[in-house]
Formats: sequence, structure tokens, C-alpha cells
Amino acid sequence: MPTGSTGWKKAPLSGAFFVLFLWLSGALADNCGPPADAERVKVRYVHDGDTLVLHDDTRVRLIGINTPELATADRPAQPLALRARDRLRQLLFRHGNQVRLLPGEQRKGPHGRTLAYLWLPDGTSLSAELLRAGLGWLIAIPPDTRYVECDKKAEAMARAAQRGVWRGEAGKPKESAALDLHTSGFQLVRGRVTRVNRSGGDTWINLQGRFAIRVPRKDRDRFLPQPGAEWIGRMLEVRGWVYQSRGELRVDIGHPANLHLY
Repeated sequence: MPTGSTGWKKAPLSGAFFVLFLWLSGALADNCGPPADAERVKVRYVHDGDTLVLHDDTRVRLIGINTPELATADRPAQPLALRARDRLRQLLFRHGNQVRLLPGEQRKGPHGRTLAYLWLPDGTSLSAELLRAGLGWLIAIPPDTRYVECDKKAEAMARAAQRGVWRGEAGKPKESAALDLHTSGFQLVRGRVTRVNRSGGDTWINLQGRFAIRVPRKDRDRFLPQPGAEWIGRMLEVRGWVYQSRGELRVDIGHPANLHLY
């Protein structure tokens, strides 16, 4: 409001900041902490930075974060994979391996794991804590986006400080025009938008090179304003699991938190 407008009174700065701090603290706690119906469970084993096993052998996949992958028979471990796993183990150990759990709306993921939000007994979100340490990337997959704003803030802190996966050159997105068709798995990519169109109800966003982003019809209304011709020529950053189809690389995006338009 311009200077001189009626209806506003100046308050001492210290008092104003104190009131703002209390309000923000309450808002963050209300928005990011566990709900009253979150179940108290015990963890038996941590597989990696975003997957663990409960005492009843339920395999749980943390909602809201993707951490670096551990080594497999045909692939070495990604940087920081062990650190992410060990950090999760340390956080749990300090609290007796006790957590509070809220299942996602989509109860199971593509690999049969239970999708859930998890908090330590003191109300600390495990996904936000790992993101704040730079030990993973935010990923928003509808319908489970209840705490996406909390996770966005946590990741932004790590990125600004260049912690973990955001450190130096390794933390920069890959250029879409430089990717070859063998690229796969979770990727952070950026490129200039060359085309935006709709086909079969889906929205398609093409970047430089052979790279296309698909926004499924069922998720289109989450994007407001929706992608259009005004995006052409601007730089776009996208994150998700990349696959090859019809001679190009593609990634499916269901939530705007996975995109950043410059």
C-alpha cells in the first residue's frame, strides 16, 4: 500500500518481527507437521535415502523426495547415495527408530512400496530434513502433494547454499540439447522452449534437442496459467524420470513444482 494510505499504523519493528515470527512458526508447524491421525510405527531397516522397512516388514517409500541411487549389479552408486542413506539412519537412531506415518492417497507406488509421509517424534519431516541437507531432489507426484510447499522451501535452502546434490558443476541441470537418446532415469534438465501444443488431451512442451515434456490431461488443470505460446523462447527447468519414445526423450509431469520457467 502506498505511503500515506489510511488503515495502517506503524508498529515498533521489534514487536512486528516478534509477532511475524510467532505467526510463521505456527503456520509452518500447522502446514508441515504430522496430523493428529498420523500412526506411530517403528522402523526396522533403512534400505536407502528414501526407502525403509517397518517392523511389520512393510516397505515404505518417502513421498516428496528422490534420493541418489545405491549401486546395483550393473550400475555404480550415484554420488551421495550412501550419505543420504546414512543420514536417514542417523536421524532415526537418535529417536529410537520411532516415526509417525501418514499413508499417501495413492497407497502403493509402481514398485509395490507403501507411499507415505514420515515424521520423527518431534515433528520433523524426514523428507524436508533430507532436502534441507541437499541429499535429494523434490519430486511432486499427484495426488500426493499435501506437503509440497514445505519440501520446496527445504530444497530451496539447500540449493541456495549449494549443499549436497546442488554443489558446484554437478548440481547444475543438464542441457536438453546435449542429451543423447540413451539418457534415462531421474534427471534435472533445462532447455529453451521451442514448441507448446496439445495432442490427445495432453499438453506437450518441446525443448531444444529431442526432448519433450508431457503434462497428462488429468493433471492439466494443476498448471495455472497453463503452458502456452508465450512460453516459447524462454528457458525451462524440469525434473523427473526420463525415457525414450518415438526417437526423442520424454518426461511426464503431473505437478507444476517439477517445472521452473525462467
